[in-house]
Amino acid sequence: MERGRTYGEVWKAGARRLAEAGIDGAEAEAGAELLFLHALGTGKAELLRDLREPFPEDKRPAWEAMLARRAAGEPAQYVTGEQYFYGRRFAVTPAVLIPRPETELLAEAVLAGAAEIVAAQALGGGAGSAERVAKGALAAGELAEQGASGAGALRLLDVGTGSGALAVTLKLERPQWRVTASDLSPDALTVAAGNAAALGAQIRFVQGDLLAPFLPGGDHAGERIDILVSNPPYIPSGDLAGLQPEVREHEPRLALDGGPDGLAPYRRMAAQLAGLDEMPKMVAWEVGIHQAEQAAELLRQANAWDEVRIVRDYAGIDRHVLAIRGLRKI
Repeated sequence: MERGRTYGEVWKAGARRLAEAGIDGAEAEAGAELLFLHALGTGKAELLRDLREPFPEDKRPAWEAMLARRAAGEPAQYVTGEQYFYGRRFAVTPAVLIPRPETELLAEAVLAGAAEIVAAQALGGGAGSAERVAKGALAAGELAEQGASGAGALRLLDVGTGSGALAVTLKLERPQWRVTASDLSPDALTVAAGNAAALGAQIRFVQGDLLAPFLPGGDHAGERIDILVSNPPYIPSGDLAGLQPEVREHEPRLALDGGPDGLAPYRRMAAQLAGLDEMPKMVAWEVGIHQAEQAAELLRQANAWDEVRIVRDYAGIDRHVLAIRGLRKI
């Protein structure tokens, strides 16, 4: 590898090495920057300030080791051991799927849908409350206050939590909620619990397969679930071989393989809903490309919802499906 002498030279040499390893040019630049900042333990502003300064040789072994791992195809997030989600740092390991930006939109959709549910509950406060809801006068802060007093103290279950990014984010955004996160993988639960502890989120963790722990015979049977959120595996089994090598060879297959058509986890969850003591007020799923309408139909068949809506991601892809009940009073 070229042995540049300044920060700028070393950084650019690293980007060239990643490009030569077959990583796309833009990704090579972004990956080199991410690894470089992590190896140096510094920020982008400091790096730009010091571009012409001599590169500290004591940092070179760590930098070159990280660069070699990325050049070999390992995702940069596993190399650094972290990924940011909703503005917060989450630890990630090969035991969990790397959180994606589009999943932040699922968190936002859940928060918005929950606010609608709480607003509908607020109609129980009398005519004045009803009028303010109808006029949109119940702002987010007011709804949060109602939540703290009980009206919005919702119980949320995140199924297939992985790194815990969704569960932790939603708990921190709505501290009054009671949040449970489940996963089939004990290793994933260890990562998620570590993230919850590091970020100060009080979450209960449950090991189990989809909704099984909450059905008759499960350890948590009979518990109320107001919001069910899940980003389950949704890649069709036959498509796994065609995924990018860094995904196919490094991210956990358990978090990727959604069965023959990618919809197996959704079918199972949709069927399991009937076994709960009470249907959730909201079910929110992330889905794969071209799966949204089929997933929505699985929920419509329950005939329990006031509305089933589809939310698009940053690329305009139908990415999230939300089924909500309890809105008729608004």
